[in-house]
Parts: sequence; C-alpha cells; structure tokens
Amino acid sequence: MNVARSVEQALKLALFLLVICDFLVQVAVCCGPGRRSGRRARARRLIPLVYKQHIPNVNEHTLGASGLPEGRILNGDDRFKELVVNYNQDIIFKDDEGTGSDRVMTKVRYNAVDKIVRINEDLQHMMRLKEKLNTLAISVMNQWPGVRLRVLDSWEELDGQHSPDSLHYEGRAVDITTSDRDRSKYGMLARLAVEAGFDWVYYESRSHIHCSVKSESSEAAKSGGCFPGSSLVRTPSGVLPLTSLRPGQQVLSWDSAQGQFVYSDVLLFLDSDPFTSRSFYRVRTDSGAELSLTESHLIYVGQAMAATYAGRLRVGDRVWLRGADPRGGNSSLLHSEEVTDLRMVRHQGFFAPLTRQGNVVVDDFVVSCYAVVDSEAMANAAFLPLRWWTSFTSWLTEGATVSSARSDEGTQGVHWYAKLLYSLARYFLPSHLMYT
Repeated sequence: MNVARSVEQALKLALFLLVICDFLVQVAVCCGPGRRSGRRARARRLIPLVYKQHIPNVNEHTLGASGLPEGRILNGDDRFKELVVNYNQDIIFKDDEGTGSDRVMTKVRYNAVDKIVRINEDLQHMMRLKEKLNTLAISVMNQWPGVRLRVLDSWEELDGQHSPDSLHYEGRAVDITTSDRDRSKYGMLARLAVEAGFDWVYYESRSHIHCSVKSESSEAAKSGGCFPGSSLVRTPSGVLPLTSLRPGQQVLSWDSAQGQFVYSDVLLFLDSDPFTSRSFYRVRTDSGAELSLTESHLIYVGQAMAATYAGRLRVGDRVWLRGADPRGGNSSLLHSEEVTDLRMVRHQGFFAPLTRQGNVVVDDFVVSCYAVVDSEAMANAAFLPLRWWTSFTSWLTEGATVSSARSDEGTQGVHWYAKLLYSLARYFLPSHLMYT
C-alpha cells in the first residue's frame, strides 16, 4: 500500500507541475514581446436592443439561456433561505407602500390576526441575480451620469401577474427601468444588462426590460454531473441505491463493442455528497420511466446513441433504456423510448460513479459516466491514466480485504483527478466542447 500511495503522490505532483508550466506559458504570452502583448483591447461599440429582441436568441427556459424553472419559492420553504437582500443604495426599488420598511428584514412574519406581513419582497434575490444587478447599477451610472437603475419586480409569491412558470417566483428574474423612466434609454439599458452577465435579457415591454439568470444549481453543474442518491443501479446481487454503492462493486453497463449489457467495476466516484440538496433534470418517457440527473451530464440520444447534455434534451427525443428480455431469464434488452416530459426537481444527495466501461445503467436508463465535456471519446481518453492507476492498485492490493481496497470511499466532493481535468480542459479545449 505504501508503494501505491507513493505512485499516487507522484502522479499528483506531475499533474500539478503540468498546470504550473501551462500557467507560466500563459503569463509569458501575455507579458512577453509582440504586437498584442500588453495592449488594452479597444472598447466595443454597444448596440441597443430593439423592441421584442432577446439575447440569447433562444427561449428563456432553455439550456442556452436561464434554464428550466425549479419551482416556486414560498414563504417558509427551505429554499426561501437562499434568497438574500440587496441593500445597494445605487438601485431604486419600487416601494408601493411608501414606508421604506421593505429594506428592514429578509423574511416574513405573521401578525395577531394571521395576516402575512411581507417584508422586503422587491429586494429578495438569489445571490447570482444580486451580483448581476449590482454590476448593472454601476454600468447605468457610468452610461448616464445622474441616472440610477430602477427595479420594478423581482421575487414574487403567487401574485398572479406572471405566467405560472415565471422565474420571478424563484427570485431569478427582475424587471428594470432607468430612474428617469426615459424610454429612449431602454434599448441601451437592455444591452448593458447583457454586458453585466444576465443569462437572458428581453426588451419585453415599452415600459421595462426583463432579465433573468440561471439557478445556482445550474452553475454548480458546470463542475460535474451526478444522479440523486436515491437513484437505483443493478448489481449481480440485486438493485442498490447509489447511496449504498461502493467502489469495487460491479454495476450493469452497456458494452457497445459486444452489443450487450455487462457488469462493470465501479472504479471510484467522480463526485459524491450524500447530504446536500440539489436540482436535477427529471426525464420521463412514454412508458412512465423516470431518470433524474444534472443538466451537464451526458445521456445517449437518437438512433446513433450520441452522447449529449441532459439539458439539451427535448420532448420527442429518444433515449435508451434497459428492458427485460421477453424470453425470460436474467438477460436484458436495449431499446429506445420517447421523452414526454422534462422538468426540474430537487433531491438530497448526489453521486457520479465511474465504471471501467465508461457508462452505467441508472433507473434502467443507459447513461454516460461523464459530464461537462461534450465528447465522450475525449473524456474516456482523459480518464485512461486513472483506469491504469486503479488497475495497478488493484494488482497491488490483490488478496487484501475489501475494506482496505476501499480506503477512500468515505471521501466527499469532486475527485481530485476529475477536478484537475476540468480545470485543464478550460485552458486547452475550445469553448464549444465545454458545458456553459
């Protein structure tokens, strides 16, 4: 085991030195001689949006924009604690009551006659929305001295003024104007919102601009893909939830070379956390089968079984599942089913097992073990050293007890090798291959 630990430390050191070398090269390129070195990029000319234009040019609830709704946040919900207060004095918040009390507290309380007293409705925001809003406030003051950003609506609770799937109900959307209410400025205001980093900006009305952001869980998905702890996998001894699965066990996978299901070794968990609550895409098919996974996870779609992000699935796509062989026995058959419903759900715990085969059957869906990088072949190649390493350690520990072979099963979070690969990928891979 000492030899194995020494090899692991050497591998970590080699990869660390590779990152340092790459960083030094980047610094040299930026600071060294050359026409572009040290030159400040020219300021781009900002083009105002036109009425009814939205950026990006996709639906608000798609992966390329702010993503699917995750459900309304009501007073008293656990997710209500995720809302934060924006006390920015450079932003004017519409105050219908005229009392100014909306800036005092962040939660709701009940009075003696059980009426809800709303405290700070228009100032409640998810942290991501607050960050973008503060950035935009600075841009507005720079663009028009003496003018401030004005917020009409942000988080709302069952007000009936918005569509049922509005992101206002989650604190992920905001309607804005300028403080002088000069409508000739609204096109440029929308452009400034795009520059501030909002994930979807819409010149929705002559009277305001609508902006929204991805959920915090969508941002977290950029670091990896997972399944809920309650998801089921098949082992030679029966069905297990992911919370009970351990490295060294075997799970059902698909062998594309042989065209059949096989049991493959679980090498490790690329990510694991049994306690944290997280949002997942729930995929439902025409047979009623359901799978929950993060939107950056790869799933097989279409006749060619192409791996694509779960967040890019659309109703009508065909995904692949394991089915029982009608001839009986323990054999399984591969078949495709049509996606009939997609929505966001929340589950506690998330796990991402890596098998030797590179894929796994979860809740009878055949899915990849990989996420974030939009190329399963590239991911397989990148994890090849890790497969060699696990084979080597298995050889070293041959004959050892099962418990010693799983000395690191209690670790949580993203595996160090996966974390390092994701960091390197952002340097070397083109942006279209990375989850955004």
